[in-house]
Parts: sequence; C-alpha cells; structure tokens
Amino acid sequence: MMRVFSSAISSGRARWTWGDGVALTTITAFLYFGVRMALRAPAAIEGPTISLSPAMLPLYAGFSFLRMLTAYVISMAFSLWYGTVAASNRRAEQFLLPLLDVLQSVPILSFLPVVLLGLSAFFSQNLASEFASVVLIFTSQAWNLAFAWYQAQKTVPRELSEVATNFRFSPWLRFRTVELPFAAISLVWNSVMSWAGGWFFLMAAEIFTVGNKDFRLPGLGAYLSEAANAGNVQAITWGLVTLLSLIVALDQLLWRPLMAWSDRFKLEMVETEDRPRSWFLEAWRRSRVVGPGIRSVVRRLGQPLEKKLDRAFLTESNSEAGSKRHVWPSIFMWVAGMVLLYGMYRAAAMLFQVGAAEWQLIASGIIATALRVFIAMLIALVWTLPAGVLIGMNSRIASWAQPIAEIAASVPATALFPVLMLGLITVSGGLNLIAVLLMLMGTQWYLLFNVIAGAAAIPEDLRHTASALGLKGWPRWKIAVLPALFPYIITGLITASGGAWNASIVAEYTEFGGRTRSVTGIGSESQKRPPLGTIQCFLRRP
Repeated sequence: MMRVFSSAISSGRARWTWGDGVALTTITAFLYFGVRMALRAPAAIEGPTISLSPAMLPLYAGFSFLRMLTAYVISMAFSLWYGTVAASNRRAEQFLLPLLDVLQSVPILSFLPVVLLGLSAFFSQNLASEFASVVLIFTSQAWNLAFAWYQAQKTVPRELSEVATNFRFSPWLRFRTVELPFAAISLVWNSVMSWAGGWFFLMAAEIFTVGNKDFRLPGLGAYLSEAANAGNVQAITWGLVTLLSLIVALDQLLWRPLMAWSDRFKLEMVETEDRPRSWFLEAWRRSRVVGPGIRSVVRRLGQPLEKKLDRAFLTESNSEAGSKRHVWPSIFMWVAGMVLLYGMYRAAAMLFQVGAAEWQLIASGIIATALRVFIAMLIALVWTLPAGVLIGMNSRIASWAQPIAEIAASVPATALFPVLMLGLITVSGGLNLIAVLLMLMGTQWYLLFNVIAGAAAIPEDLRHTASALGLKGWPRWKIAVLPALFPYIITGLITASGGAWNASIVAEYTEFGGRTRSVTGIGSESQKRPPLGTIQCFLRRP
C-alpha cells in the first residue's frame, strides 16, 4: 500500500491539492479514534458505571456509532436478501410481504426483555446486552430498507431487464450493474431514515433496566440518561452537542457524498443542470496523491472478491436452471406453512379463553388506534408530499433542509412528550390529540424521505417535457409528478403506518405528573395487560 502511495507521489503529474489535505486529515482522524477506542475499550466495558466527564464523550460516541453501523450492515444484508426473494418468487411474495408488514408494526420495545432473556441464556450479561441493542436497532432499520429494495426490484425498467437478459448477464453482474444502481437513490435516502430512526432505539437499548438488573451500555444514550438523573445540565448539554455533532458529521461525510454519487444513476435523457454536490466527495475526487492509491488498493482487494461472488452467483444460477429450480422455495413455503398452521392452532386455543367483554375492549381499541393511525398518515401525507418534492427537486434547498430533517427525525418523539402533555393536557380531547401528534412525529419521516428519494429520481427530461407542454399547478402534479412518485409514496405509507402502530404503545398509555393517563386504543390495552408480565417479574428478581 505504501508503495502505491509513494509511486503516486513521485509521479510528475501528482500535485498536492486541498483535496489531499482533506483526505489525509480524514484518514488520520479515523486512525486516531480507532486507536483511542481500542486502548480505552476494556475499562469502558467493565460494568454499567457511566462517567459524566466530557472527555469520555468521544469514546461513548464511538461505541454508539459502532452499534449503529453493525445493525445497519446486518439490516442491509437482510434487506437485499429478503427483497430479492420476495420480488423474484411469486409464491414467496404472497407470504413474505404480509409478514414484513406485520413485523414492522410489532412494538419491539415491549419484547426487549424476551430478547435479553433469551440471549442471557447463552452469553454473559454484557454480551447479551450488546447483541440485544443490535437486534433492537436492526428492527428500526431493516423494514423500510427491505421495502425500498423490493420496490426497486419490481420497478426496474423493462428495457434494462431485456438488455441484461439479451447479453446474458450473470446474476452478480446483473445485480451490480442494473439492479443496485437503479435502487441507489432510494436506498441512500432510506438509509438516512434508518439511521435517524435507529438513534431512538439505540438510546432505549443503552439505558434499559428492569428492577435491580442493570442492562445499560456505555454510549451516548446512557450518558444522557445518567446526566438527566443527576440533574447535571452541563453534562446534558455536552451530550446533546456530541449527538448532534455526530449526526451532522455523518450527514456531511457520508450521506451527502452518497447522495451526490448516487445521482449519477438517475435515468434521464437530458443532463441535470443543478445536481446535488458534496464538498467532501469533491475533495476526494480532487486528491491526486491519496486518491489513486486508495483506488488501486480497493481495485486489488476487490477484484478477487468480485470473481468469487461472480462464481458463487453463477453456480447458484446454474443449479436453479436445472430440474430442482423451485425445490428450495417450495420447501421453505411448506415449512413456513406448517409453522403458521401450528401457530394459528395455538393462537386459536388461547383466543377461545378470552371473554366477550374483553373482545369488545380489543375491538374498540383496534378501531380507535386504526383511526389515529389514519389521521396521522393523512396529516403526514399533506405536508410531506409538497415538502419532499421541493427538497428532492432542488439540490440547493436539499443542502440545508436535508440535515435539518435528519436531525429532527433523530430526536426521539418521546423526548417531546412532556412538552405536549404540558401544553395540551387541559385542552378538550387533548390526550387523543397528543397520541396522534406522537404517532405523527415518530412516523412522518419515513414518508418524507421516501418522497424526497422519488422526487430526486425523477428524470430531468420529464421535467423539461412538462415545462415545454406548459403543465403547471395541479395538471403538472397529476400528469408528471404523482405518477413518478407513486411507488415511493406507497413504500413510505407502508413503513410509516407500521411505525405509527408501533408508537401506539407509547402514545396511548403513559405516566405523567404522578398519574396514569390513557386513551382507548390497542396500545393502552396492551400496556394494561402486558403479555410479558411473567418474564418481567423474572427479570426483577435478584
């Protein structure tokens, strides 16, 4: 590697630019934080003791970032596999899509004790807590990525698929050159949303305690919780500044460069005049000393891996082309069907024990929660549709609006709950309004980021054609904008509605001012009759 860099420096054409300074500074910073985390890691993992010293914040931020990154890598791998299976097999699609929709609506916070209890049977408490935090973050990141990848698989233009078929692209080549580039814009924007939603679940995982059992983890969430319990305003300020700084740094050093890079895959006949830009990406492109060395190293390391993946995909394709082409999907469907039938049998046996009065409560709770979810989705659609189109079609507005949206989406909605309670508790119907607003604040971002992705993917020639035809106002939206956004709107509504159902467990039942306050809904009923009471009692034991 050093030989590559030295040859690049000795070349007469290589001259130092400001991009080289940015690139070398970035590499040095990563090496410094990596060494510092490696040296300080043992002391931080010894126990749940959280130091409020500002000097520990870089270490805690590093731990939180690594948990988020691990969950994101697993989420992306799961999404690519799950979406591909659902899009390529009609039988699997009929089962996998409803399953995914149900899973994203399950309030995972209620089942965190189950995850911890199961993992604690195999691992130590610290390791079980780490795995549980990754699982919890995974559940907040995977669903919208899987839906986005599935949507991209189903909407690949027919001419691109025909070209790949006619030129006999291998499955790996088809994935790398057709499917992944076409889905790049949607995946990048949904990745931003996944990270924004993941911050909330990360905070919840890092401060989780049950009775006298302490499952806290060293990280920003535990730091902020400890500072709040101690009433240390200075520590809270430092913690919030660190969290916001990390979010802004990720936006400038990762998401903005990825958005600018993914814009090259937009399908259009006319080149866009106002493309998204990133100063960090431009710096790396302008680097004439570091850039060639990095590209050479990546090429040398990537070519063997790419050949292995190509051979693996080709072997799988040849095996599927034989007589056993549909054997494994059929076996999977049979096994899943048997498990589903057994689960339905057990569920029916339990449901027969529920009395008529409780069924009425459950039915009224489902209807009330569904009505709140519908109202929250309607409000979200009204404002996110024009705002998303404005941000997605104007890179200048996106350069400052997208970081603000990412920061706003990363703020846990439950953190604003006391403010809503103080302001609306005395208003008639205030609890219902608070529940709707809490659902809205936690789910509207899924719809916004999907609309932004769809607007950013609208071809420039379509915009020029609409302008040439004199389409303005509603006719422009009806003929050009809405049809192009329709798949993204559906994906956003599905993921947002799942998040709203998930938020119902917090929005409809809470303790405030020493009193328990609740409204009619399935979320409040599940809190009044927790299904995990026995497990929670077990965890409370010393």
